[in-house]
Amino acid sequence: MKIAVASGKGGTGKTTIAVSLALSLADQADVWLMDCDVEAPNAHLFLNPPLDKQTDAVIHIPQIDTEKCTLCGKCVEVCQFHALAKVGKSILVFPQLCHGCGSCTLNCPEKAIREIPNPIGLLEAGTTDSGIHFAHGMLTISEPMSTPIIRQLKQWEHPPQDAVIILDAPPGASCSVVETLHGVDFALLVTEPTPFGLHDLKQMVGIVEDMDIPAGIVINREDGSFPPLNDYCRENSLPVMLHIPYERRIAEGIARGDNLTEIHPKYLAALRKVFDDIKQIIHDQNQAAEKKV
Repeated sequence: MKIAVASGKGGTGKTTIAVSLALSLADQADVWLMDCDVEAPNAHLFLNPPLDKQTDAVIHIPQIDTEKCTLCGKCVEVCQFHALAKVGKSILVFPQLCHGCGSCTLNCPEKAIREIPNPIGLLEAGTTDSGIHFAHGMLTISEPMSTPIIRQLKQWEHPPQDAVIILDAPPGASCSVVETLHGVDFALLVTEPTPFGLHDLKQMVGIVEDMDIPAGIVINREDGSFPPLNDYCRENSLPVMLHIPYERRIAEGIARGDNLTEIHPKYLAALRKVFDDIKQIIHDQNQAAEKKV
């Protein structure tokens, strides 16, 4: 089972939920946690895993063989990202624009292009004392694209079929979030009871609806009722699976690097119930799909 923990905006407590959920299930399942926020990964700060496995994340960029190249311009024509340009009597390659799709290589009639690996970041992994298999990616500063490294992170490790895989998505609602959500069974959307929180939650709900991913809501830093958020969840049949209050004790604990179950033991049972509810929602959806067939 793959569960993505996402939010429409940064600072909602997404990583807190992802880490706490993983820890609450560690003695009940084979848990894998992948931090897909490759531009600013921080889940490792709460888990302190020994990152004893490393590999480069690379994107394969074209290299032109000038002896074979006839300057036909076919590679420039097929590149959707304008990573190649015909300038005078040469083809220029702009690595920062290349998405590594390979179209130029496949379409070169002279076979004058070969692909070379261009490192864009680092993948690291290790197993925590609690038995959680942890992995994250770190995009090299100045590299513009996070999506390829997220894709490689998800494909790097090979969890068993019955593993619980929790993906801590990047903040926002960009391509990197969509890449993280691709292939998951459920999206746990963390929001806050503010106009900004609701605005960005709506963006995330639109994405998971387009991707046909069932979703549930966690309301963090709740300080009294916020009717617009409650009304939106009810009108869109979005189950609110957990309420976390706006509380100084929680803020202090997270600042120390604690997780929710350490700050308040009651969240151990609460998070396990969230997981049970997720399983039930997925089960009900699968049954409904089978009846349609």
